Amino acid sequence: MADPRLTSPPQTPLRSPGSRLSLSFPFLREGSRMWEDGVERPRQLPSPLPTKRTRTYSATVRAQSGPVFKGVCKNFCRSQGHGFLRPSHGGEDIFVHISDIEGEYVPVEGDEVTYKVSLVPPKNLKVQAVEVKIIHLNPGTKHETWSGQILSS
Repeated sequence: MADPRLTSPPQTPLRSPGSRLSLSFPFLREGSRMWEDGVERPRQLPSPLPTKRTRTYSATVRAQSGPVFKGVCKNFCRSQGHGFLRPSHGGEDIFVHISDIEGEYVPVEGDEVTYKVSLVPPKNLKVQAVEVKIIHLNPGTKHETWSGQILSS
């Protein structure tokens, strides 16, 4: 027979505590900026890539004093705000941010461009295209201006 000290206690139903248990994270609380209209808004992290607005003065001066390169637009997504350029001298594709494009047209695949390069911190191992100017629109493609007007070339 089993030892009475080792038997389970009488079966009593488990009850939840009288008050609701709720986790209190600062970004989930009602009234916080992340909680509007009863819907949680995701936090947006700052971009690690330097844009024209966040680039340091010294990086801007170094880029402006550098040589001008030629290349072709490989792809560019206006909604995402970035794309890549294929250098005419060969090598790796170069990242371009929407804030670094000068002129009135949104670049499309095949457009010839000129650009300067700036190192991407923190390790300064990669480069980013700055002062990008379209010098020749790709014939036979539709081009859009920044204001949304569509032109055929």
